[in-house]
Amino acid sequence: MRKYELMFIVKPDLEETAIKKEAETLKKVLTDRKCNILEEKAIGQRELAYEMNKYKNGYYFLFVAEANNEAISEFDRLARLNENILRHLIVRIDD
Repeated sequence: MRKYELMFIVKPDLEETAIKKEAETLKKVLTDRKCNILEEKAIGQRELAYEMNKYKNGYYFLFVAEANNEAISEFDRLARLNENILRHLIVRIDD
């Protein structure tokens, strides 16, 4: 398994419980596919560098995980389909 950083931004107009639920849903995608979550950070609400879908702020989350290709592909697919996720980024970390 390879090491990845997965960052995503959730819409700021959701309730706090809904924001946490979105993060837990994406975390569950990884853990259900036997990935190890090495680090999990809820960075919080930050101003975006530029406006996205009429939003100027967003809630940032970061996962560092050892994952396989199947888990990363599914994470990417679900993050694209989820209308509450403004953006996501997946970076492979070379050791």
